[in-house]
Amino acid sequence: MSQVEIRLPKMGESVTEATITNWIKGVGDTIEIDEPLVEVATDKVDNELPSEVSGTVAKIFFEVDEVAQVGDVIALISTNGEVADDTKEENTEVEKAAEVVDQTVNDAVAAVHKSGDLDKNGPSGKFYSPLVRSIAEKEGIAMNELESINGTGQNGRVTKKDIFDYIENRGKQPVAAKEVAQPAETTAPKAPAPAPKPASAPTMEGDEIIEMDRMRKLISEHMVRSKHTSPHVTSFVEADVTEIWNWRNKIKGEFKAKEGENFTFTPVFIEAVAKAIKDFPLINISVDGDRIIKRKDINIGMAAALPSGNLIVPVIKNADRLNLYGLAKQVNEMANKARQGKLSSDEISGGTYTMTNVGTFGNVMGTPIINQPQVAILATGAIRKVPAVVETPQGDFIGIRYKMFLSHSYDHRVVDGALGGMFVKRVAEYLESFDPNTKL
Repeated sequence: MSQVEIRLPKMGESVTEATITNWIKGVGDTIEIDEPLVEVATDKVDNELPSEVSGTVAKIFFEVDEVAQVGDVIALISTNGEVADDTKEENTEVEKAAEVVDQTVNDAVAAVHKSGDLDKNGPSGKFYSPLVRSIAEKEGIAMNELESINGTGQNGRVTKKDIFDYIENRGKQPVAAKEVAQPAETTAPKAPAPAPKPASAPTMEGDEIIEMDRMRKLISEHMVRSKHTSPHVTSFVEADVTEIWNWRNKIKGEFKAKEGENFTFTPVFIEAVAKAIKDFPLINISVDGDRIIKRKDINIGMAAALPSGNLIVPVIKNADRLNLYGLAKQVNEMANKARQGKLSSDEISGGTYTMTNVGTFGNVMGTPIINQPQVAILATGAIRKVPAVVETPQGDFIGIRYKMFLSHSYDHRVVDGALGGMFVKRVAEYLESFDPNTKL
């Protein structure tokens, strides 16, 4: 029987695993090359994975809600139509052999690295995904306590839901049941207790309970983690964008007729940000413990609101290498994909700086939250027609100008007020010096 292994592909530089959310094709179903086979979800985006060949689905190795690692074989496609009778039983020996190899590797790693991190395999041999281990470490759950959690996944695997359910009920258990034995010989200070969970909000008559969807939960976790990680400071600058306003009005009709798309202000803002980053490269960094990672590429994320009300951040890669026309095409393509839910993991990863347009909703300014692991984010406010003092060689006079506020939030661990303030001022200067004779 000729069979082709379908492996979980790499879906972005920081994505190591994905959750199987739906098998579009089941065992015995025929499938064409490039036809969707399975839906998976990562911590960044949901994707449909297509089949690499035409044939019949012979085996499925992961059930819905199970977590697969990048590179894992998730299914077999038979190219001659044959299907195995019992998928799970035939692969028992392979799975056992893989578990033995994993355990051997883990034991070797543990012998070399004497750290307090949780191993991916517990003493019982039970596998713990990176997400579960991360949650456990953040909540102060030791391995012997993690082992006590009843998992609902395959082979008793602890899922994200299992550990969250356990944490939710953890405080209701008797104190004795929660105590974790510590080595008698250690004198190291105890780790600080995790932050207390917010008190439950009381409900009142007529209230409607709306369960957060998966993306909203991830956004919530990401925002809380960012505020906990980075001490936020925000600087504000007002920019006169009259020349940009008039120039866009002059070219937008021609651009629409030629490209069938609107020309927004976003490409102009991204161009100014990219230029300012070249002037102040220490804005384009990340923090790794006590190290600062200075990014070579300038990859600018643009926050986009989805029809569901959730938020996603597609990334314009190497924005400094694109002219206004190229930026406009990229911005429109990313925005359209975001609205249609067709962004790939690669298109929302790798950002080094983020921009969000709060002016879209009529807001004049905001205090945006940093998109980790970046160290700064810019919010562009609504463009308003206001009276302003205009300086000329003949003297000052009052004129009608188009102005906007720029709000720059930055991580005060590594970006001081001088750098954060000079950067946003430089962005404003690039906007104010925009050449009205610019050609697309």
